[in-house]
Amino acid sequence: MLDLTWLLIAVPLASSLVLLLAGTRANPWGHWLGVIASGSTFVVGLGAFIQMLGLDAEERSHAVHLFSWIPGGELNLDAGLLVDPLSLTFVLLVSFVGTLIHVYSVAYMEHDPNRRIFFAYLNLFVAAMLLLVLADSFLLLFVGWEGVGLASYLLIGFWNQKPEYATAAKKAFVVNRVGDIGLIIAMGLMFASFGAVDFATVFAAAPEASTATLTATGLMLLLAATGKSAQFPLQSWLGDAMAGPTPVSALIHAATMVTAGVYLIVRSAPIFEGAPAAQTVVAAVGAFTLILGALIGLAKDDIKKALAASTMSQIGYMMLAAGLGPVGYAFAIFHLVTHGFFKAGMFLGAGSVMHGMQDQVDMRRFGALRTAMVTTWITFGLGWLAILGVPPFSGFWSKDKIIEAAFVGEGAQPWILGGAALIGAGLTAFYMSRLFFMTFHGKARWTDDQHPHESPALMTVPMIILAVGSAFLGLFLALGDRFSHWLEPVTGHVEHHEPVLPIPVIMTATLLLVALGVWGAWRKYGAADVPTTAPTASLATVAARNDMFQDSVNRGVFERPGTHLTRTLVYADAAVVDGAVDKQAEAWSRTGEVVRRAQNGQVRSYALTMLVGLVIVIFVVVQGGL
Repeated sequence: MLDLTWLLIAVPLASSLVLLLAGTRANPWGHWLGVIASGSTFVVGLGAFIQMLGLDAEERSHAVHLFSWIPGGELNLDAGLLVDPLSLTFVLLVSFVGTLIHVYSVAYMEHDPNRRIFFAYLNLFVAAMLLLVLADSFLLLFVGWEGVGLASYLLIGFWNQKPEYATAAKKAFVVNRVGDIGLIIAMGLMFASFGAVDFATVFAAAPEASTATLTATGLMLLLAATGKSAQFPLQSWLGDAMAGPTPVSALIHAATMVTAGVYLIVRSAPIFEGAPAAQTVVAAVGAFTLILGALIGLAKDDIKKALAASTMSQIGYMMLAAGLGPVGYAFAIFHLVTHGFFKAGMFLGAGSVMHGMQDQVDMRRFGALRTAMVTTWITFGLGWLAILGVPPFSGFWSKDKIIEAAFVGEGAQPWILGGAALIGAGLTAFYMSRLFFMTFHGKARWTDDQHPHESPALMTVPMIILAVGSAFLGLFLALGDRFSHWLEPVTGHVEHHEPVLPIPVIMTATLLLVALGVWGAWRKYGAADVPTTAPTASLATVAARNDMFQDSVNRGVFERPGTHLTRTLVYADAAVVDGAVDKQAEAWSRTGEVVRRAQNGQVRSYALTMLVGLVIVIFVVVQGGL
């Protein structure tokens, strides 16, 4: 099965091509082909996982050669796959959660005339993400990286008949291209320093490289990760990406796209191990973004944008853990896996609410939906408890490990990073409880023409499966540290490190902040009446509602100066470069006009010219003789 892992990419890619090329004749069955293609990747991935479990830890790395890719010059690179515990973890997450989202989409997109094309794009998304995590070189990873970017652009703008949706897709595409520059530069630094871009060569040579080289490379990799994972300062696209159909949001936030940046950092661990400054910047970016996302989530009334803010914050936790080095690598991926289940479940739950509420997304127009949508309420509730980190649900086992690891270290760093992680836990409890209570509890605030109802089984069954994972997966993976042991061939064995505060104190403080956040949200949004329109708010709330004015900052710092610079360069090109050439051409043209007048076709004029010339020649000869 390990040698057949190329099917993980080939099958969904082939399905995507069939659905795109078959035309309308595939409309009756195209969606089921997409489901089967995605499901088959899970079957192959599960088979490879079972086979790898039977190997000793030191043998859990399998290379699959595909073909000779770039044989020439100083760069000789083969295309191949690296199957190890880290890549297989992503394979199982992407294929399993992705397949559930495919099944959900069959019902969710039932009335869309372009459902076949939607499933083609979903398959392309899965294929690109699997290529990204299975690639054995940074260059092949980059192919998957760009494929994910293309698929996200196509899916976010799937309903591009609405101009604002098309704009959101372009925004996501452009912002991610900024991050991609970082990955391109990082590969250039690798080639200049190591003469290669494959993992094996780069990681083997990294310990011998200078700290400056590794720091520059690490910072460029971080820039790439901030684009894909919507971390500061390239986070502005994530909220607008909710323009796509809700299953797209679930796929982007839970199993693909935003998880790619975390994968890149953890996979590149040998580079960051030699660049402690870059490692610290990764942790700092994660800590800042987890607070930023939480603050934005506090003020969002759009249920999908509130969940998007929570993704930004939770990915911040993962980046924080990845920036801690070996002590945090396994915890970053652990939280990524549990987050994939409860975030996918909550996004699908949000889609179920929209399905029953005529596509309404304003939580101020919800309320009391628990009576009309019991299954959605229960499954969403399990995801809510998981993201809060309430024991024994999944988030407790993964996020609390990150909080504990953040308090490991010396000096001020553990207090700053650990404090940020603790504050984030309290804020998460408040804004996610706000979302849950505004949607499912309190008084009904929907309009007379809305008749909320439960979604069909094709939508609720995937939600139930994800809810089970939200409840119990974390506990299962945490028992005996089995998940950390599983990743040890990649992340290395790490001895237990004592945090600056006793673990019981950290755990108690975390749970107290969570309880305080839930209580505050219940008082304001569960027990009290919620106004149907957003009340006048403070400047801080207005800033949070407007994503901390990140679009205004981007326009002021980048877009407008860039526009003025471009206009200046265009003017300079026209006035100086083209102007100099044009003036020179004009001078020669005028010279030609003067000379042309002598060519009048009259013999006496030519004779006079010859006479003048003869006189000049005689004068020169005479003068020379004297």
